Amino acid sequence: MKERIVIPTIDNGGLNAKVSEHFGRAPYFTVIDLDEDGNVASINTVPNTGEHFGRGGRAKDQILTLNPTAVIVYDMGPRALMSLQEAKVVVLRANAEIVEDIISAFKEDKLEELTEGCHHSAH
Repeated sequence: MKERIVIPTIDNGGLNAKVSEHFGRAPYFTVIDLDEDGNVASINTVPNTGEHFGRGGRAKDQILTLNPTAVIVYDMGPRALMSLQEAKVVVLRANAEIVEDIISAFKEDKLEELTEGCHHSAH
């Protein structure tokens, strides 16, 4: 089964990008497509066009336009989490600092599902 994974990152370094601690304030979203065998088929980095970057939109809405099967984050606010869950997007908790390590953990099924949003999301 093909997968599309979106990870908020602080740079546009592809598999070497560092994961952002804040979903909505991440400067970039790294988009990784995995083929049927779990191999990386493509990597794309898109700038966050959300409200924290003066563009008025919401990061969660931008993510939904990317059609992910999974989003991997350290944490996110409860509204964003609920929106993604309602759209049937799996939200997983990141367990490493670099995208490549997170993708490896994803392929090995070592990431836990995020079930509750952080309550300091409005800071």
